[in-house]
Amino acid sequence: MSRSEQVTEENARWFEGSFTRIAANVGKAVLGKEDVVRLALTCMFAGGHLLLEDAPGTGKTALARAIAATVQGTHSRIQFTPDLLPSDITGVTIYDQKTGEWNFHKGPIFASIVLADEINRASPKTQSALLEVMEESRVTVDGVTHEAGRPFMVIATQNPIEQAGTYALPEAQLDRFLIKSSIGYPESAAGIEILKGSATPDRSKTLPAVISTSAVEEMTEMASFTYADESVLGYVQDLVESTRSSKDVRIGVSTRGAIAMVRAARVWALSRGRHYMLPDDVKTLALPVWAHRIVLDPDAEFGGATREAVVIRALEEVSAPIFRK
Repeated sequence: MSRSEQVTEENARWFEGSFTRIAANVGKAVLGKEDVVRLALTCMFAGGHLLLEDAPGTGKTALARAIAATVQGTHSRIQFTPDLLPSDITGVTIYDQKTGEWNFHKGPIFASIVLADEINRASPKTQSALLEVMEESRVTVDGVTHEAGRPFMVIATQNPIEQAGTYALPEAQLDRFLIKSSIGYPESAAGIEILKGSATPDRSKTLPAVISTSAVEEMTEMASFTYADESVLGYVQDLVESTRSSKDVRIGVSTRGAIAMVRAARVWALSRGRHYMLPDDVKTLALPVWAHRIVLDPDAEFGGATREAVVIRALEEVSAPIFRK
């Protein structure tokens, strides 16, 4: 599609059908977590990255592998540890004595879906190795740039327990994650279904592909053309400014965060069969897209203030535009 084109109703219906099929396929491996799956796919089609803060054993690896299998992509898992080096992620250039040439050996970051497990256990230097590839989908090693390919998404995890010896992600890196969410434990019915299939606990290994990577690129491109009325964009900007002026906040939602919301809301609208954004799309995504980007005032945080409360208060205080049929 060219910039002069707009997404049509027919385009939106095709996108919704494809999105639903992908979500249903991934849902076979991550039972009872449709909302999380839809958020993860929204993140992928918006060209962003996902941060999951969850306890061990909730299905984070299965989610990453299931998405990769569904879109005919590749998957890699990086276990972050204190002794992990940046080159262990990006790759390294090695001299070949037989040919007299330097050859680049790609690291695990070169995959469609990369699971960065327990990212906060690695040093800040190692964490920073992800900054360029997350922002620009490319890696520069020894002055040579290597493209990561498309689709490309990092799913990073943080363990909320056993924080001793960990390194909190700096605000600059948190801001590069489009969405932060959690999978959580399954509900009773889904838990029983998981136990029934306990002989083969990881269903993601047997999932068929339902869409090609080229179709994923097409859907990603289409999402960028979803119509966004100026009044809805103004609503996003007003919400962002509301978080910045909150008495409990030291740093509110950044401009990158505002852009991230528009990107995510465009995808969310299409996934619902609409070729235009609504304020309700912004409201639905406000917490997962914005809460992790806010830096609270230390005194306010000590007094019980939360990032989520700041976002909720902004939604209550800022009036959404009304559209009349």
